[in-house]
Amino acid sequence: MKTRAFLISVLCCFCLLVEAIEQKNGFVINKGINISHWLSQSGARGEKRAAYFTESDVRFLAEAGFDHLRIPIDEEQMFTVDGKKEKEAFALLHDALSWCRKYQLKAVVDLHILRSHYFNAKEKPLFTDRKEQIRFYDLWKALSSELKKYPNDFLAYELMNEPVADDHEDWNRIVDECIKTIRHLEPERSLIVGSNRWQGYETVRYLKLPAGDPNLIISFHYYLPFLLTHYQASWTDLKDYTRAVHYPGKLITDEELQTFSDEEKRRYAHWNREIYTKAVIESHFKQVLEVAHSYGLPVYCGEFGCIDKAPEADKTRWYTDMIDLFDQYGIARANWDYKGGFSFGSKDVAPTPIFKILTQGRKRDR
Repeated sequence: MKTRAFLISVLCCFCLLVEAIEQKNGFVINKGINISHWLSQSGARGEKRAAYFTESDVRFLAEAGFDHLRIPIDEEQMFTVDGKKEKEAFALLHDALSWCRKYQLKAVVDLHILRSHYFNAKEKPLFTDRKEQIRFYDLWKALSSELKKYPNDFLAYELMNEPVADDHEDWNRIVDECIKTIRHLEPERSLIVGSNRWQGYETVRYLKLPAGDPNLIISFHYYLPFLLTHYQASWTDLKDYTRAVHYPGKLITDEELQTFSDEEKRRYAHWNREIYTKAVIESHFKQVLEVAHSYGLPVYCGEFGCIDKAPEADKTRWYTDMIDLFDQYGIARANWDYKGGFSFGSKDVAPTPIFKILTQGRKRDR
């Protein structure tokens, strides 16, 4: 009996390694990549935007072993101020989705930034202005009218990227109403929902989802330890940090801290108290999995990654541990990103050692 139970356990784990998410509607994903700075967080338009991401990129990613793309889109790229669809942007989105189908990749369309909500903005009218909430639901009605023709087993929607509300319940109320809005139009579409406050693992426990909907997916993002993943990132308070950072273990050692100037200690000494190991990351993942288990839903890490400036050896060890844990616990994931500052390489750039780590493992039959 024990032998039989052990074999069943091994088989179950093997299935998780191959296909981390398999929804009732047939939507199956495991290893993905974010197509950032194309239809989101970019000022490029016209030929420059069109040339940034093309069919040859999709072919390259499919041949590399990824099975899905997460495609962030911004309201200001897709819709005019008065809510009309931007034809050029939607044409590009449809092109990307047609290329995905051609090369047998699944897709996630992620509504990344709203005019009423940007995760790093001080003011977020989405949570305080009823008109902006209705506008948000209307955006999803418009997106559904464009995208509902795609099969449920091919395309999923992510309600919004990295919500940041002062009160978790403010986001929960919007989640509830947005899901109802989309479900009225598309009862069986896979919907990806992240937790409040940048989709952190620690806030997933506050997320409230409707019971009995088998085609929901719980999402979180993971960029810890931040000193490593955002090493010298120009938009952060780490932009001037030039000292060493380590993984695993103490991010800054006691010996190194003693060599810091008083000003450096004031700014960075708290990182000396931070210890990150594979076991620490695992404990964070388990918090998300516990919530997902209570709902009977799968888990998706829609963003994780390490900036290209980070020390190569430490970054490689971090990626290795992350992928091992994703596979161990059957967590689907999408690396941030393809061509931006967290890139592992592209069809035009020689892949880094991270490329093999991200694409290793058995490739799903298509």
